[in-house]
Amino acid sequence: MLNGIWLGFFLVAFLAALWQWLGMGDTEIFSRLVAAMFDMAELSVEIILVLVGTMTLWLGFLAIAEKAGLIQLMARILDPLFRRLMPEVPSGHPAQGHITMNFAANILGLDNAATPIGIKAMHSLQELNPSRDTASNAQILFLVLNTSSLTLLPVTIFMYRAQQGAAEPTAVFLPILLATTASSLVGLLSVSLMQRLKLWHPVVLAYLLSGAAALGLLLTTLAGMSAQALGATSTLVGNLTLFGIVISFLVIGALRKVDVYDTFIEGAKEGFSFTISLLPFLIAMLVAIGVLRASGVLDAGLAGVRWAIEGLGWDTGFIEALPTAFMKPLSGSGARAMMIETMDTFGVDSFPALMAATMQGSTETTFYVLAVYFGAVGIRKIRHGLGCALLADFAGMLPAILVCYWFFG
Repeated sequence: MLNGIWLGFFLVAFLAALWQWLGMGDTEIFSRLVAAMFDMAELSVEIILVLVGTMTLWLGFLAIAEKAGLIQLMARILDPLFRRLMPEVPSGHPAQGHITMNFAANILGLDNAATPIGIKAMHSLQELNPSRDTASNAQILFLVLNTSSLTLLPVTIFMYRAQQGAAEPTAVFLPILLATTASSLVGLLSVSLMQRLKLWHPVVLAYLLSGAAALGLLLTTLAGMSAQALGATSTLVGNLTLFGIVISFLVIGALRKVDVYDTFIEGAKEGFSFTISLLPFLIAMLVAIGVLRASGVLDAGLAGVRWAIEGLGWDTGFIEALPTAFMKPLSGSGARAMMIETMDTFGVDSFPALMAATMQGSTETTFYVLAVYFGAVGIRKIRHGLGCALLADFAGMLPAILVCYWFFG
């Protein structure tokens, strides 16, 4: 699918350029396309150079967290909940540990650890699956919750905003938290409805009501604040949370006799190779999107959406962030490139860029996760998995728009 999308960007841009040259007499159109290609390639390298440092820093701290057993601790905290939500998984089965460790890794922003653990979890669930090519209830719930994005700390988005020169890279922390909470809740409820899960079980209710109480307290605290105050609060909470977690990693690691310095160095060594591996994907998507915008196709499409929204009498401030929303379910690298291109075009602290960053963090890449997780175990019949996952995507994007108007005006 991504192959077709990428190729389509270039072909559509070429056809649009031919029309502007032959039909409108614009002899400079191909010069703009070539310039856009090289400009986006240069921008990709600049982004990667900054990300090398920040990714190395974060992977070093995460190595300490892993060695200190913090992921295993979070797994034990989440285990009682998932034993009730996945009743067909026997108590003590390895799948329970893999599932809870996957979610714990996602919550901490350990993307590089979450995916292999998630594939292990899917293999463990496949052992319990009576129909080898059809997704089980437990596999579907696991997939949908992964696609709804459970990340507490969207560190990667903070890093991209910092690279683009944001005054406060963590200003989108609370908007992303609210949007991804809505996405995860709708994903859980939709699967529960399809599978008739007993959400009223005391243990499940305890988790859900605790989360609802925390969210309600947050919303009550934020209610009545001005957009400026909300932005400042999001920045403060984001920075405090991020640095507080780093200090927790260090202190708990030291108390558990982890050699925090050497462990940091070992984890940080992965940062360079991991970040450099992103460069081809980033160049590929940024160049394609740059060509599409230079050809006028992207702006024309957004102009059509803007015309429709204006006809309904709605505000059109969110239109420029929609490319990120449209790409997110299809491709993580594509959505990331759309977000960066929006930041580069309108300014990193502009309203479209802030909304694009919030959309990027509100859900996961549905089709990619579905292909990797189900493909790893040979699942062909996905039942209600895709429908529930896409519903969760929509439930994340709509609140992302609303909370951005609330926070950033």
